Amino acid sequence: MALAAGSVLWAAGVAHADKPVGGTTPTPGGSDEQQGDANGRTLLASVSQSRIRVTYPDGRTGSSSMEDLTSVDPNWEPPVCWYEPVFTPEQLKSAVADLKENGGLGAVNAHEFWTSGIFVDHYEEGEGQDNFDVDSSKSTTAKGYKDYNVGEDGMFWRSAVRKGHEHDTKAWDCGRVMFWQDAGTIPDDEHAPTPETLAAYAYDQIDVPKTEVELKPRTKSTVNLPTWVWLDKGTFKDVEVRAELPHTGLWAETTARPVALHLEPGTDDAETFPASGDCEINADGSIGTPYTQGKADQTPPCGIRYLRASNGEPYQLKASITWEISWEGTGGAQGDLPDGTFETTRDMDVQEIQSINR
Repeated sequence: MALAAGSVLWAAGVAHADKPVGGTTPTPGGSDEQQGDANGRTLLASVSQSRIRVTYPDGRTGSSSMEDLTSVDPNWEPPVCWYEPVFTPEQLKSAVADLKENGGLGAVNAHEFWTSGIFVDHYEEGEGQDNFDVDSSKSTTAKGYKDYNVGEDGMFWRSAVRKGHEHDTKAWDCGRVMFWQDAGTIPDDEHAPTPETLAAYAYDQIDVPKTEVELKPRTKSTVNLPTWVWLDKGTFKDVEVRAELPHTGLWAETTARPVALHLEPGTDDAETFPASGDCEINADGSIGTPYTQGKADQTPPCGIRYLRASNGEPYQLKASITWEISWEGTGGAQGDLPDGTFETTRDMDVQEIQSINR
Protein backbone atom coordinates (compact mmCIF):
# COMPACT_ATOMS: atom_id res chain seq x y z
CA MET A 1 0.00 0.00 0.00
CA ALA A 2 1.38 3.38 -0.98
CA LEU A 3 0.13 6.57 0.65
CA ALA A 4 0.75 9.97 -0.91
CA ALA A 5 -0.84 13.41 -0.68
CA GLY A 6 -3.04 12.87 -3.68
CA SER A 7 -3.76 9.17 -4.04
CA VAL A 8 -3.70 5.71 -2.52
CA LEU A 9 -3.57 2.36 -4.31
CA TRP A 10 -5.06 -0.60 -2.45
CA ALA A 11 -4.94 -4.34 -3.05
CA ALA A 12 -2.93 -4.34 -6.27
CA GLY A 13 -5.30 -2.05 -8.10
CA VAL A 14 -8.70 -3.58 -7.39
CA ALA A 15 -9.64 -0.93 -4.85
CA HIS A 16 -8.72 2.69 -5.29
CA ALA A 17 -8.62 5.79 -3.17
CA ASP A 18 -9.15 9.40 -4.10
CA LYS A 19 -10.40 8.53 -7.56
CA PRO A 20 -13.50 10.51 -8.60
CA VAL A 21 -16.38 8.20 -9.50
CA GLY A 22 -19.93 9.24 -10.34
CA GLY A 23 -21.71 11.72 -8.09
CA THR A 24 -24.42 14.28 -8.53
CA THR A 25 -25.59 17.52 -7.00
CA PRO A 26 -27.67 16.93 -3.85
CA THR A 27 -31.37 17.52 -4.07
CA PRO A 28 -32.54 20.82 -2.51
CA GLY A 29 -33.03 20.52 1.23
CA GLY A 30 -31.36 17.10 1.38
CA SER A 31 -33.15 13.75 1.28
CA ASP A 32 -33.20 10.40 3.02
CA GLU A 33 -33.77 8.73 -0.35
CA GLN A 34 -30.74 7.00 -1.80
CA GLN A 35 -29.43 9.25 -4.56
CA GLY A 36 -26.92 8.12 -7.16
CA ASP A 37 -25.54 9.17 -10.49
CA ALA A 38 -27.74 10.15 -13.42
CA ASN A 39 -28.94 6.55 -13.65
CA GLY A 40 -29.72 6.24 -9.94
CA ARG A 41 -26.70 4.03 -9.22
CA THR A 42 -26.39 4.58 -5.49
CA LEU A 43 -22.89 3.20 -4.85
CA LEU A 44 -21.59 5.78 -7.31
CA ALA A 45 -23.13 8.64 -5.33
CA SER A 46 -20.67 11.33 -4.32
CA VAL A 47 -19.68 11.31 -0.65
CA SER A 48 -20.43 15.05 -0.67
CA GLN A 49 -24.08 14.20 -1.27
CA SER A 50 -25.18 14.39 2.36
CA ARG A 51 -28.47 12.91 3.55
CA ILE A 52 -28.94 15.79 5.97
CA ARG A 53 -32.33 17.40 5.34
CA VAL A 54 -32.43 21.21 5.52
CA THR A 55 -35.63 23.21 6.05
CA TYR A 56 -36.44 26.83 6.91
CA PRO A 57 -38.82 27.23 9.88
CA ASP A 58 -39.09 30.97 9.20
CA GLY A 59 -40.85 30.17 5.93
CA ARG A 60 -38.03 31.41 3.71
CA THR A 61 -37.44 29.66 0.43
CA GLY A 62 -34.41 31.66 -0.69
CA SER A 63 -34.13 34.27 -3.40
CA SER A 64 -31.63 36.32 -5.36
CA SER A 65 -31.80 38.99 -2.65
CA MET A 66 -30.15 36.63 -0.12
CA GLU A 67 -26.42 36.23 0.48
CA ASP A 68 -24.09 33.90 2.41
CA LEU A 69 -22.76 34.81 5.83
CA THR A 70 -19.03 35.02 6.54
CA SER A 71 -17.80 33.94 9.96
CA VAL A 72 -15.97 36.64 11.92
CA ASP A 73 -13.62 33.89 13.16
CA PRO A 74 -11.31 33.06 10.24
CA ASN A 75 -10.21 29.86 11.98
CA TRP A 76 -13.71 28.42 12.34
CA GLU A 77 -15.44 26.25 9.76
CA PRO A 78 -18.12 23.55 9.80
CA PRO A 79 -16.85 19.95 10.02
CA VAL A 80 -15.25 18.70 6.84
CA CYS A 81 -16.44 15.11 7.32
CA TRP A 82 -18.72 12.96 9.47
CA TYR A 83 -20.52 9.60 9.25
CA GLU A 84 -24.10 9.07 8.10
CA PRO A 85 -26.48 6.11 7.62
CA VAL A 86 -26.70 5.46 3.88
CA PHE A 87 -27.95 1.90 3.18
CA THR A 88 -30.36 -0.60 4.68
CA PRO A 89 -29.22 -4.21 4.15
CA GLU A 90 -31.61 -4.60 1.23
CA GLN A 91 -30.49 -1.34 -0.38
CA LEU A 92 -26.82 -2.28 -0.18
CA LYS A 93 -27.47 -5.75 -1.57
CA SER A 94 -29.38 -4.26 -4.49
CA ALA A 95 -26.67 -1.63 -5.11
CA VAL A 96 -23.92 -4.28 -5.22
CA ALA A 97 -25.99 -6.36 -7.65
CA ASP A 98 -26.22 -3.30 -9.88
CA LEU A 99 -22.47 -2.77 -9.60
CA LYS A 100 -21.85 -6.39 -10.64
CA GLU A 101 -24.09 -5.99 -13.67
CA ASN A 102 -22.94 -2.57 -14.86
CA GLY A 103 -19.41 -2.24 -13.51
CA GLY A 104 -17.70 0.72 -11.94
CA LEU A 105 -16.31 1.48 -8.51
CA GLY A 106 -18.42 2.16 -5.43
CA ALA A 107 -17.41 4.46 -2.57
CA VAL A 108 -16.89 2.93 0.87
CA ASN A 109 -15.54 6.13 2.41
CA ALA A 110 -14.41 9.57 1.32
CA HIS A 111 -11.37 8.34 -0.62
CA GLU A 112 -11.67 4.59 -1.16
CA PHE A 113 -13.58 2.90 -3.97
CA TRP A 114 -14.19 -0.82 -4.44
CA THR A 115 -15.08 -3.11 -7.30
CA SER A 116 -18.19 -5.29 -6.98
CA GLY A 117 -15.99 -8.29 -6.15
CA ILE A 118 -14.62 -6.67 -2.99
CA PHE A 119 -18.12 -5.60 -1.96
CA VAL A 120 -19.27 -9.22 -2.31
CA ASP A 121 -16.27 -10.51 -0.38
CA HIS A 122 -16.77 -8.07 2.49
CA TYR A 123 -20.52 -7.53 2.80
CA GLU A 124 -21.83 -10.87 1.51
CA GLU A 125 -19.14 -13.47 2.21
CA GLY A 126 -17.87 -11.98 5.48
CA GLU A 127 -14.23 -11.42 4.55
CA GLY A 128 -12.32 -8.72 6.41
CA GLN A 129 -10.74 -5.87 4.49
CA ASP A 130 -7.79 -3.62 5.21
CA ASN A 131 -8.79 -0.25 6.57
CA PHE A 132 -6.14 2.48 6.77
CA ASP A 133 -6.25 4.66 9.90
CA VAL A 134 -4.88 8.09 9.01
CA ASP A 135 -4.52 9.18 12.65
CA SER A 136 -2.32 6.23 13.60
CA SER A 137 -0.87 5.71 10.09
CA LYS A 138 -1.64 2.02 10.51
CA SER A 139 -3.71 -0.46 8.58
CA THR A 140 -6.41 -2.31 10.51
CA THR A 141 -8.86 -4.98 9.43
CA ALA A 142 -12.54 -4.08 9.07
CA LYS A 143 -14.71 -7.08 9.95
CA GLY A 144 -16.89 -8.55 7.22
CA TYR A 145 -20.64 -9.22 7.12
CA LYS A 146 -22.81 -12.14 6.02
CA ASP A 147 -25.44 -11.52 3.33
CA TYR A 148 -25.39 -7.74 3.93
CA ASN A 149 -26.92 -8.22 7.41
CA VAL A 150 -30.30 -8.86 5.81
CA GLY A 151 -32.83 -9.41 8.60
CA GLU A 152 -30.92 -7.21 11.06
CA ASP A 153 -32.36 -3.91 12.32
CA GLY A 154 -29.97 -1.12 11.46
CA MET A 155 -28.12 0.53 8.58
CA PHE A 156 -24.70 0.72 6.99
CA TRP A 157 -22.97 4.05 7.66
CA ARG A 158 -20.43 5.80 5.43
CA SER A 159 -18.43 9.01 5.63
CA ALA A 160 -19.86 12.20 4.16
CA VAL A 161 -17.78 15.20 3.14
CA ARG A 162 -18.85 18.82 3.08
CA LYS A 163 -19.44 19.80 -0.53
CA GLY A 164 -16.38 21.38 -2.11
CA HIS A 165 -13.99 19.71 0.34
CA GLU A 166 -13.69 16.28 -1.24
CA HIS A 167 -9.90 16.69 -1.58
CA ASP A 168 -9.35 18.44 1.74
CA THR A 169 -6.81 16.51 3.84
CA LYS A 170 -9.28 16.65 6.75
CA ALA A 171 -11.65 14.46 4.75
CA TRP A 172 -9.23 11.59 5.38
CA ASP A 173 -10.16 11.75 9.07
CA CYS A 174 -13.35 9.81 8.30
CA GLY A 175 -11.48 6.86 6.88
CA ARG A 176 -13.52 3.87 8.11
CA VAL A 177 -14.90 1.68 5.36
CA MET A 178 -18.70 1.56 5.33
CA PHE A 179 -19.79 -0.11 8.56
CA TRP A 180 -22.88 -1.46 10.31
CA GLN A 181 -24.72 0.37 13.09
CA ASP A 182 -27.70 -1.03 14.99
CA ALA A 183 -30.94 0.95 14.77
CA GLY A 184 -31.38 3.60 17.45
CA THR A 185 -27.66 3.93 18.14
CA ILE A 186 -24.94 6.39 17.13
CA PRO A 187 -21.37 5.23 16.35
CA ASP A 188 -18.84 5.54 19.15
CA ASP A 189 -16.53 7.62 16.99
CA GLU A 190 -15.19 11.15 17.27
CA HIS A 191 -16.56 11.85 13.78
CA ALA A 192 -20.05 10.57 14.53
CA PRO A 193 -22.73 13.21 13.95
CA THR A 194 -23.98 15.27 16.91
CA PRO A 195 -26.52 18.07 17.25
CA GLU A 196 -23.61 20.52 17.05
CA THR A 197 -22.48 18.90 13.78
CA LEU A 198 -25.93 19.57 12.35
CA ALA A 199 -25.96 23.10 13.81
CA ALA A 200 -22.71 23.88 12.02
CA TYR A 201 -24.05 22.29 8.82
CA ALA A 202 -27.12 24.54 9.11
CA TYR A 203 -24.86 27.57 9.66
CA ASP A 204 -23.29 26.79 6.29
CA GLN A 205 -26.78 27.00 4.71
CA ILE A 206 -27.73 30.39 6.21
CA ASP A 207 -28.54 33.14 3.73
CA VAL A 208 -29.29 36.66 4.94
CA PRO A 209 -30.78 39.76 3.27
CA LYS A 210 -28.35 41.94 1.38
CA THR A 211 -27.28 44.98 3.36
CA GLU A 212 -28.82 47.94 1.55
CA VAL A 213 -28.62 50.90 3.91
CA GLU A 214 -30.63 54.08 3.48
CA LEU A 215 -28.57 57.27 3.22
CA LYS A 216 -29.36 60.95 3.37
CA PRO A 217 -27.96 62.45 1.24
CA ARG A 218 -28.10 59.37 -0.99
CA THR A 219 -24.98 59.54 -3.13
CA LYS A 220 -23.32 62.91 -2.55
CA SER A 221 -22.23 64.15 0.84
CA THR A 222 -20.91 67.55 1.77
CA VAL A 223 -17.76 68.18 3.79
CA ASN A 224 -18.54 68.69 7.50
CA LEU A 225 -22.25 67.91 7.11
CA PRO A 226 -23.40 64.51 8.46
CA THR A 227 -24.71 61.69 6.32
CA TRP A 228 -27.56 59.89 8.08
CA VAL A 229 -27.62 56.08 7.87
CA TRP A 230 -30.54 53.81 8.77
CA LEU A 231 -32.26 50.54 8.05
CA ASP A 232 -36.01 50.00 8.14
CA LYS A 233 -37.32 47.77 10.93
CA GLY A 234 -38.83 45.36 8.41
CA THR A 235 -35.53 44.73 6.63
CA PHE A 236 -33.75 42.57 9.17
CA LYS A 237 -35.16 39.79 11.29
CA ASP A 238 -34.03 36.42 12.60
CA VAL A 239 -33.11 33.78 10.03
CA GLU A 240 -33.59 30.13 11.02
CA VAL A 241 -32.26 26.95 9.40
CA ARG A 242 -33.11 23.44 10.62
CA ALA A 243 -30.96 20.41 9.81
CA GLU A 244 -32.09 16.82 10.46
CA LEU A 245 -30.28 13.56 9.78
CA PRO A 246 -32.83 10.82 8.95
CA HIS A 247 -32.69 7.50 10.81
CA THR A 248 -30.72 9.00 13.72
CA GLY A 249 -33.18 11.20 15.63
CA LEU A 250 -30.61 14.00 15.45
CA TRP A 251 -31.62 17.56 14.61
CA ALA A 252 -30.49 21.12 15.21
CA GLU A 253 -32.01 24.52 14.52
CA THR A 254 -29.56 27.36 13.97
CA THR A 255 -30.70 30.96 14.32
CA ALA A 256 -28.95 34.05 12.99
CA ARG A 257 -30.01 37.24 14.78
CA PRO A 258 -28.96 40.70 13.50
CA VAL A 259 -27.37 42.71 16.31
CA ALA A 260 -25.41 45.63 14.84
CA LEU A 261 -24.49 47.63 11.77
CA HIS A 262 -20.83 48.59 11.43
CA LEU A 263 -19.74 51.52 9.26
CA GLU A 264 -16.31 52.12 7.74
CA PRO A 265 -16.18 55.43 5.84
CA GLY A 266 -13.34 54.43 3.53
CA THR A 267 -11.01 57.25 4.65
CA ASP A 268 -9.34 58.46 7.82
CA ASP A 269 -10.70 61.93 7.07
CA ALA A 270 -14.11 61.14 8.51
CA GLU A 271 -16.00 60.71 11.77
CA THR A 272 -18.53 57.97 12.49
CA PHE A 273 -21.56 58.16 14.75
CA PRO A 274 -21.22 56.58 17.18
CA ALA A 275 -17.44 56.88 17.29
CA SER A 276 -16.99 53.09 17.19
CA GLY A 277 -18.92 52.89 13.93
CA ASP A 278 -21.21 50.29 15.50
CA CYS A 279 -24.90 51.19 15.21
CA GLU A 280 -26.99 48.93 17.44
CA ILE A 281 -30.31 47.39 16.54
CA ASN A 282 -33.22 49.35 18.04
CA ALA A 283 -35.93 47.63 20.07
CA ASP A 284 -38.26 47.61 17.05
CA GLY A 285 -35.65 45.98 14.83
CA SER A 286 -34.62 49.13 12.99
CA ILE A 287 -31.12 50.61 12.91
CA GLY A 288 -30.46 54.32 13.27
CA THR A 289 -33.09 57.00 12.69
CA PRO A 290 -34.45 58.10 9.31
CA TYR A 291 -33.52 61.63 8.29
CA THR A 292 -36.31 64.19 8.32
CA GLN A 293 -36.30 67.77 7.15
CA GLY A 294 -34.63 70.17 9.57
CA LYS A 295 -32.08 67.69 10.93
CA ALA A 296 -29.25 68.66 8.60
CA ASP A 297 -27.13 70.18 11.38
CA GLN A 298 -27.95 67.56 14.02
CA THR A 299 -25.75 64.61 14.92
CA PRO A 300 -27.32 61.36 13.69
CA PRO A 301 -27.42 58.33 16.01
CA CYS A 302 -25.96 56.34 13.11
CA GLY A 303 -24.00 58.09 10.39
CA ILE A 304 -20.81 59.60 9.02
CA ARG A 305 -19.31 63.06 8.65
CA TYR A 306 -16.67 63.40 5.95
CA LEU A 307 -13.98 66.01 6.63
CA ARG A 308 -12.37 66.17 3.20
CA ALA A 309 -13.71 66.14 -0.36
CA SER A 310 -13.24 62.98 -2.38
CA ASN A 311 -11.87 64.99 -5.37
CA GLY A 312 -13.22 62.75 -8.12
CA GLU A 313 -12.29 59.43 -6.46
CA PRO A 314 -15.30 58.35 -4.38
CA TYR A 315 -14.73 56.96 -0.93
CA GLN A 316 -15.73 53.33 -0.42
CA LEU A 317 -18.31 53.27 2.38
CA LYS A 318 -18.50 49.76 3.85
CA ALA A 319 -21.58 48.73 5.78
CA SER A 320 -21.67 45.31 7.45
CA ILE A 321 -24.32 43.64 9.56
CA THR A 322 -23.21 41.43 12.45
CA TRP A 323 -25.39 38.38 13.07
CA GLU A 324 -25.25 36.43 16.33
CA ILE A 325 -25.50 32.68 15.77
CA SER A 326 -27.10 30.35 18.30
CA TRP A 327 -28.53 26.84 18.07
CA GLU A 328 -30.61 24.25 19.86
CA GLY A 329 -31.03 20.59 19.10
CA THR A 330 -31.73 17.01 20.13
CA GLY A 331 -32.15 16.38 23.85
CA GLY A 332 -32.05 20.04 24.84
CA ALA A 333 -28.54 20.59 23.49
CA GLN A 334 -27.75 24.22 22.71
CA GLY A 335 -24.90 26.60 22.21
CA ASP A 336 -23.41 29.45 20.21
CA LEU A 337 -21.38 29.54 17.03
CA PRO A 338 -19.12 32.37 15.81
CA ASP A 339 -20.88 35.55 14.72
CA GLY A 340 -21.40 36.01 11.01
CA THR A 341 -21.22 39.16 8.88
CA PHE A 342 -22.41 40.36 5.52
CA GLU A 343 -20.74 43.41 3.97
CA THR A 344 -21.59 45.73 1.13
CA THR A 345 -19.75 48.74 -0.36
CA ARG A 346 -21.12 52.03 -1.68
CA ASP A 347 -19.36 54.80 -3.62
CA MET A 348 -19.51 58.08 -1.70
CA ASP A 349 -18.77 61.34 -3.53
CA VAL A 350 -18.00 64.10 -1.06
CA GLN A 351 -18.05 67.72 -2.22
CA GLU A 352 -17.07 71.03 -0.72
CA ILE A 353 -19.44 74.00 -0.66
CA GLN A 354 -17.76 76.89 -2.42
CA SER A 355 -18.44 80.42 -1.26
CA ILE A 356 -17.37 83.81 -2.63
CA ASN A 357 -16.24 86.59 -0.27
CA ARG A 358 -16.78 90.17 -1.47
